[in-house]
Amino acid sequence: MKKIFFLGFCFTALNVHAQKTTKTTAPKKTPGTTKKATPVLKNLNDSVSYAIGLSVAKFYSQQGINQLNGALVSRAINDVFTKKPELLTEEQANLAVMRFLNPGLFKNIEEGEKFLAANKKRPGVKTTASGIQYEVITQGTGPKPEVTDTVEVHYAGTLINGAEFDNSYKRGSTISFPLGGVIRGWTEALQLMPVGSKYKLYIPHALGYGMNDNGQIPGGSVLVFEVDLLGIKGK
Repeated sequence: MKKIFFLGFCFTALNVHAQKTTKTTAPKKTPGTTKKATPVLKNLNDSVSYAIGLSVAKFYSQQGINQLNGALVSRAINDVFTKKPELLTEEQANLAVMRFLNPGLFKNIEEGEKFLAANKKRPGVKTTASGIQYEVITQGTGPKPEVTDTVEVHYAGTLINGAEFDNSYKRGSTISFPLGGVIRGWTEALQLMPVGSKYKLYIPHALGYGMNDNGQIPGGSVLVFEVDLLGIKGK
């Protein structure tokens, strides 16, 4: 919020305070005179409180939220200031706002969760403790990489609807990278693979690119990869 915004309200509050402390002569009542309303902003604390409310309302209005339950907004503020139990955790609160602002994101997440729930029931699909699913297409006999290794792979990546977003096979060149420098799903899954293996990986959004868009990959997407582990650099 611009500094002038707060200065304006502080100036208002000081004027109100000055009016209280300066003795004035009350105007004589005349027939038909309307009684003036009592000022809402009675002191500096009132002005600052209202200023913060304006700031919050304008910020969320710019984000597309044009209707709020004022009573619950007030309750949330009071719960924090009076240290009462909060109705939502910080994570739940953030998710609620994100879900409201970006319903398409949560549609991707829900579709991904349904896909994984059905996929894990297929014969040959294994699931790790973190939620990664994988199928062994070819089981190699070489060593398994460690998180500190650099690996060489060929791979193809798609979304659950089959839309392809990357393919090193089509480019005709392999790719090498430090195993600890990629998405968490790859870091974990490739450590399961002996060199010479080809696996099909199904990576939940939380172990992929999370809720953020990444090129052709919408936020909240499950990632599907076919990966050939060709070698471990230095081994």
